[in-house]
Amino acid sequence: MPRINGNEIRPGNVLEHDGGLWVAVKVNHVKPGKGGAFAQVEMKNLRNGSKLNERFRSEDKVERVRLEQKDQQFLYENDGMLVVMDMETFEQVELPADLLGDRRPFLQDGMTVTIEYYGEEALNMALPQKVTCTVAETEPVVKGQTAANSFKPAILDNGVRITVPPFVGEGEAVVVNTEEFAYVERA
Repeated sequence: MPRINGNEIRPGNVLEHDGGLWVAVKVNHVKPGKGGAFAQVEMKNLRNGSKLNERFRSEDKVERVRLEQKDQQFLYENDGMLVVMDMETFEQVELPADLLGDRRPFLQDGMTVTIEYYGEEALNMALPQKVTCTVAETEPVVKGQTAANSFKPAILDNGVRITVPPFVGEGEAVVVNTEEFAYVERA
């Protein structure tokens, strides 16, 4: 693993620090009037989600970890475990459902997900940025209500609540951004 200087840490870098794997969330470079410059780094533990603020001077060395990303196909869920299949070797792997967190309802059968591995350990699962869902319930379409920024609440077929424009009715397919839980467009 490559060792980098403390001032080379960037947001999104995965570091091995104090025996754990941490992702740099925020990095602030500080140049005080007295003393040497340092990087104030806010980090999140990839295994348990705890947060840590740490100062790294430019002469401090840290291990930068490279995670292997694999595209895998979601097959089904079994007792809180997600079963995914490697698309090259057709090997099936069970992963904990909490890897997805609050984005779990957007996971659909047959969907291709990107999983980040550290050795054999799965640390993160990413969904496609946009998925198509059906509006299960919303207020009826009102004629003449064409105000530019008016949105109404809606519940999708997967139970997620979002806001949609007034012209979207029940039963319509819509494209939803999985990172922001926001309506994008009609499907």
